[in-house]
Amino acid sequence: MNATTHQKVVLITGASSGIGEATAAHLARQGMRLVLGARRTDRLDALASRLRAEGCSVAVTRLDVTSLESMQGFVDLALELHGRIDVIVNNAGVMPLSRLDALKIGEWNQMIDVNVRGVLHGIAAALPVMQRQRSGQIINMASIGAYTVSPTAAVYCATKFAVAAISEGLRQEVGGDIRVTVVSPGVVESELADSISDPSGLEEMRSFRQIAIKPDAIAHTIQFAIEQPADVDVSEIIVRPTASPF
Repeated sequence: MNATTHQKVVLITGASSGIGEATAAHLARQGMRLVLGARRTDRLDALASRLRAEGCSVAVTRLDVTSLESMQGFVDLALELHGRIDVIVNNAGVMPLSRLDALKIGEWNQMIDVNVRGVLHGIAAALPVMQRQRSGQIINMASIGAYTVSPTAAVYCATKFAVAAISEGLRQEVGGDIRVTVVSPGVVESELADSISDPSGLEEMRSFRQIAIKPDAIAHTIQFAIEQPADVDVSEIIVRPTASPF
């Protein structure tokens, strides 16, 4: 790991659990300087305390990705602390699965707000900074749901298709100085399924998650993408259980 990578300033949304928490811990232990955001500040504070005890550089703040003002404050904090932003990982997401005929419209809107608007807000806040720096990397978390649709997951998959489309458009527009990476996990151990209120969606996910891999696998994938040379853009990676048929 070169010195530049070692000292990178990395922002992670949705860092209080699952992939976000695992990625934060892993990158901090590689010597990167982390700024973490999530709604559950108690979880963030506990994570930061553990990592600081190991000598890691970690700052945390409450973040609501559905609010552009909150996201801008998140980015401003990183600039205040470190003077630059090298990577933002737009990781925050929700997955309340249900059949469309269950008409859980509030949950549909929540997925659109967090999974799509949250990513757009991250781009809107971080991209101008990276353009001024003439460097940076935007990592957007999609899903295998960005490539295929299954029952109970229509709206969730639609949001992840959107993340993939937004990322590819951004990559084409900013190519040269700024890298854009899409990471698409398969089934991973996390709290995402805890938000499923629909019985059919919950049963579908319980079956699906029997082969789940650890979130550390995604953390290592993100590290790999970050550590590539500046002229190498790992633009898309799918990471899934070996046993997964999907």
